[in-house]
Amino acid sequence: MKTHQKRNSAPKTWPIPRKGTTFVIKKNGNGVPILVVLRDMMKLAQTRKEVKLAIHEKNLVIGTKLVNDEKKSLELFDTLTIIPEKKSYRLVLNEKGKYAIDEITDKEAKFKVSKIIGKKSMKGKKTQLNLYDGRNYLSTVDCKVNDSVLIDLEKNEISKVLPLKEKANALIIGGKHAGSKGVITSMLEDKQMVELATKDQSFKVLIKQLMVTE
Repeated sequence: MKTHQKRNSAPKTWPIPRKGTTFVIKKNGNGVPILVVLRDMMKLAQTRKEVKLAIHEKNLVIGTKLVNDEKKSLELFDTLTIIPEKKSYRLVLNEKGKYAIDEITDKEAKFKVSKIIGKKSMKGKKTQLNLYDGRNYLSTVDCKVNDSVLIDLEKNEISKVLPLKEKANALIIGGKHAGSKGVITSMLEDKQMVELATKDQSFKVLIKQLMVTE
């Protein structure tokens, strides 16, 4: 299996130069490989060897799990903790539709938001929720596909449902307006769209390209 791809064919959401070395590590999820995050985005490492050393020394944690592979992807709204620095960061989508890193507090690092993209009824009146970031949860919470959930990373459980509805804050995660944030002003469910008002404009967005954030 190939572990690299040509730099100029890397996802447009990756904020990396398209010129330079021919190849860059291949993604294994929807997000950004930890190698690209540390070396190209945060400039905390210069080489792949340095990232592998940090992994070997157990210095990197995504959510609550130690990173064991430089190809491991940091997904949207995932938290990255660098143990020696005692600092935590979150992968976000900026207004240009590119991934970016925000420093966050220890309290913020205990939670993350993700979108429900699938549901399946299970025994015991429980439902399996399939999330945008690849996680799956068995839960009894009242929710719908396209709602979002707030995940308590320490308890590894859903602590709150963020419904897709009018007046909800949302982030566009796909399409030409990716990275734009706004408030849902109306639901156009027959068209699988919503009307979203940002600080500068208002436009219709496909629900599949939207994530409720609070």
